Amino acid sequence: MPLSDARWRKSTRSGTNGGGCVEVADNLPGVVAVRDSKDPAGPVLTFGPEAWRAFVSLAARQG
Repeated sequence: MPLSDARWRKSTRSGTNGGGCVEVADNLPGVVAVRDSKDPAGPVLTFGPEAWRAFVSLAARQG
Protein backbone atom coordinates (compact mmCIF):
# COMPACT_ATOMS: atom_id res chain seq x y z
CA MET A 1 0.00 0.00 0.00
CA PRO A 2 1.46 3.38 -0.97
CA LEU A 3 1.78 5.71 1.99
CA SER A 4 2.95 8.78 0.06
CA ASP A 5 -0.28 10.64 0.92
CA ALA A 6 -0.11 9.77 4.62
CA ARG A 7 -0.36 12.74 6.98
CA TRP A 8 1.49 11.62 10.09
CA ARG A 9 0.70 12.99 13.53
CA LYS A 10 2.34 12.17 16.83
CA SER A 11 0.19 10.29 19.30
CA THR A 12 -0.96 12.33 22.28
CA ARG A 13 0.11 9.37 24.44
CA SER A 14 3.71 9.51 23.22
CA GLY A 15 6.31 10.61 25.70
CA THR A 16 8.15 13.92 25.50
CA ASN A 17 11.54 12.50 26.48
CA GLY A 18 12.53 11.49 22.93
CA GLY A 19 11.62 7.83 23.28
CA GLY A 20 8.51 5.77 22.75
CA CYS A 21 6.98 8.02 20.12
CA VAL A 22 4.26 6.69 17.88
CA GLU A 23 2.90 8.43 14.78
CA VAL A 24 -0.45 7.67 13.23
CA ALA A 25 -1.83 8.43 9.77
CA ASP A 26 -5.60 8.12 9.67
CA ASN A 27 -6.28 10.09 6.51
CA LEU A 28 -5.89 7.13 4.14
CA PRO A 29 -9.00 5.43 2.73
CA GLY A 30 -9.78 2.18 4.55
CA VAL A 31 -6.56 1.96 6.56
CA VAL A 32 -4.82 3.44 9.60
CA ALA A 33 -1.02 3.40 9.51
CA VAL A 34 1.27 3.45 12.56
CA ARG A 35 5.03 3.94 12.74
CA ASP A 36 7.86 4.73 15.15
CA SER A 37 8.60 8.46 14.90
CA LYS A 38 12.30 7.83 15.53
CA ASP A 39 12.43 5.66 12.38
CA PRO A 40 10.11 7.29 9.80
CA ALA A 41 11.63 5.27 6.96
CA GLY A 42 11.23 2.03 8.92
CA PRO A 43 8.38 -0.46 9.02
CA VAL A 44 4.75 0.64 9.16
CA LEU A 45 1.89 -1.32 10.69
CA THR A 46 -1.50 -0.97 9.03
CA PHE A 47 -4.91 -1.67 10.50
CA GLY A 48 -8.45 -1.57 9.24
CA PRO A 49 -10.49 1.24 10.81
CA GLU A 50 -12.56 -1.12 12.99
CA ALA A 51 -9.49 -2.94 14.30
CA TRP A 52 -7.82 0.40 15.05
CA ARG A 53 -10.85 1.71 16.96
CA ALA A 54 -10.97 -1.50 18.99
CA PHE A 55 -7.26 -1.26 19.80
CA VAL A 56 -7.49 2.42 20.85
CA SER A 57 -10.55 1.70 22.97
CA LEU A 58 -8.82 -1.17 24.76
CA ALA A 59 -5.59 0.79 25.21
CA ALA A 60 -7.52 3.72 26.71
CA ARG A 61 -9.10 1.43 29.28
CA GLN A 62 -5.69 0.00 30.21
CA GLY A 63 -3.98 3.39 30.56
